[in-house]
Amino acid sequence: MENNELEKELKREIELNLEKEKLEETLEEIKNQTLNFIQKRKDISDYIVNFRKKKLEEYKDDEDEIVKYFDHEIFVKEEAFKFIDRKLRELSILSVSPYFGKIIFEDEYGTETVYIGRFGMDKDEDYEPIIVDWRSPVSALFYAGTLGEAVYKAPMGEIKTNILSKRQFIIKKAKLLGLFDSSIDVKDEVLQMVLSKNAGEKLKDIVMTIQKEQDEIIRQSRKGAVIVDGVAGSGKTTIALHRVAYLLYNYRSALEDKVLILGPNSIFMDYISTVLPSLGEVGVKQFTFKEFAMEILDLNSIMDFKEYMERILQEDKSFIEDVKYKGSVKYIEELDNLIKKLDYQYFKIKEVKFYDKAIATKEEIEEMFSVYFKDMPLFRRNKKIKRILISKIKDERNDLVRKVEKEYKESIEKLSKDELEIQQNNLNFIRKSKIRDIIRHVIEIKNEMKWMNAPDTIEIYNEFNNGEQLIYDDLAPILYLKIKLEGLKYKKEVKHIVIDEAQDYSMLQFEVLKHLTGCKSFTIVGDSNQRIVPVEGDIAMLQLDKVFSDLDIYNFNLNKSYRSTREIMNFANKYLKSNKTIPLVRNGEKVLEKQVNNIDNLVDKIVENVVKLKEKEYESIAVVCKDSDTVETLGRLIKEKIHISILNEESRIYSGGEVILPSYFAKGLEFDAVILIDDEKLNNKEDKLKYVMATRALHELYVYRTSSIK
Repeated sequence: MENNELEKELKREIELNLEKEKLEETLEEIKNQTLNFIQKRKDISDYIVNFRKKKLEEYKDDEDEIVKYFDHEIFVKEEAFKFIDRKLRELSILSVSPYFGKIIFEDEYGTETVYIGRFGMDKDEDYEPIIVDWRSPVSALFYAGTLGEAVYKAPMGEIKTNILSKRQFIIKKAKLLGLFDSSIDVKDEVLQMVLSKNAGEKLKDIVMTIQKEQDEIIRQSRKGAVIVDGVAGSGKTTIALHRVAYLLYNYRSALEDKVLILGPNSIFMDYISTVLPSLGEVGVKQFTFKEFAMEILDLNSIMDFKEYMERILQEDKSFIEDVKYKGSVKYIEELDNLIKKLDYQYFKIKEVKFYDKAIATKEEIEEMFSVYFKDMPLFRRNKKIKRILISKIKDERNDLVRKVEKEYKESIEKLSKDELEIQQNNLNFIRKSKIRDIIRHVIEIKNEMKWMNAPDTIEIYNEFNNGEQLIYDDLAPILYLKIKLEGLKYKKEVKHIVIDEAQDYSMLQFEVLKHLTGCKSFTIVGDSNQRIVPVEGDIAMLQLDKVFSDLDIYNFNLNKSYRSTREIMNFANKYLKSNKTIPLVRNGEKVLEKQVNNIDNLVDKIVENVVKLKEKEYESIAVVCKDSDTVETLGRLIKEKIHISILNEESRIYSGGEVILPSYFAKGLEFDAVILIDDEKLNNKEDKLKYVMATRALHELYVYRTSSIK
């Protein structure tokens, strides 16, 4: 028995040393390639400078050639530098941690050993892969559930393999700190290590711990709509961002600069902003839906998100009814009825005449509206018809002007030289007067055609909305009207759209995004448990077959949480009636629950907890309250004793540390530790809100129940 253990230990030591040698070789190759690319960049710069001098001398007398040369030079320079900068960025990241996994497998070509990293790297001389990018088809074997028979999809079709072994590495600052051989899934030790980290690091390290069910979603077909309903901490945002990186890696020419990510609020967007760059992807457009819509509509203001959420949390009944109504299918029907009414009633059609001649009869114009151009949006149709009528008027005007000019010319030609001297000025005056009369008549006709002027769509909506202040839920209806009435399209090309926190989207928002962009590729992630804005009927995210009837839809449910400890998730599950979260086997501190009836005692407890948590070297600690008033009251008192940031505006940026914030700004974020303030304003109807607040915590959760905050 002792001999067996000794042999195992010896074998492990040998393998560890072999892997250390492999790491040293790889790091040396990374260093050499980095120096090589730096030299290439210098060579390109020198070449361009010298070539420029030569061409400027050669074409010094030919401006057109100089312009042509500079256009070409800029293109060459941009393309070369873009490639080299990308490679240098990747090599810089690999130099710290070149790879995190290794698989050995057999296929029809023999036995292969593949090292998997954040980016791929080949040997310069023979293009032999040293590191394979995690997004490449063969890397799917690393994320597959077990050893043994497996299949991966390569460009030439499915490849059958037999996975012989899977190994994971912990490499930090170019040092091999540990290795684990795994026979099933991602080894617990590695996953535990990454999940036990602080929030910021965890987001970037997750590529090495992607689970089988997550990897399957990431590698889904680019065509169609991938919809993920996942519990808090199931990795939805991680999946969405890594799917973007995967799609860009495999379809770069089709998707580069054509991916749009829509997140819930500016704080969240800033929070995830470093993830894609850490995967080597830049240039992906990231907006909130509000930013996206307001940029298109050129609107200056709508109700602030903070005020919007506060009115919902304060249970403003008429406001909540308005929000529910504007997010309902019935509201879409009302908008469709408005569009039909405008189609039949808005334009009071009249005959268009030029002097006594009918340019177009009322019946002819009605036929253009209702037959010839009926498939065009109303206001675009109107513009088209107006252009046709103006063109006909111009033709008539030009015919008359030509007739006047002809008469003038004929009159001049009939006159003798002496008569010409006497009458030419008079004839010219008559000619100009007649032309002025024609032009004046054209202006009168155009004024008479004011019935054809299209109104401002936003004004139409404001009237429909009874002139009330515009709120978030008015953005999609205004865009919908503009699409249906004006044929509005998004000016930038979009080939893939990611929607995070999609449970908060209405059916109309999905409709609008589909029609505005014409996009046929979506990744939509959300958690039906986390819908805190009231909704009528089912959440739209769960019935998207009605919107994307022309697309293949792939639905996924994730009920396993990788974020929080078992203790935190079991506590949060109390707030759910169904779709309970399955916590990962990661134990932690017990959730501390206390009743505190004095605000001074509450502040003391919070301060005591924050100090203790900071001693544990937690980098993000959040005091999460229901609403803004509580944040302001508690925040002011806490600040008298310790430093804490008050995050009470959407424009604020969260960059770690101790923070106090309302529930709706915490959504989508995660913190090493959370202190949840469960005051009397949180009633039983708001269990979902409490679920959201509790599941922000990674490692520790404190819950203080109180009725003392005013």
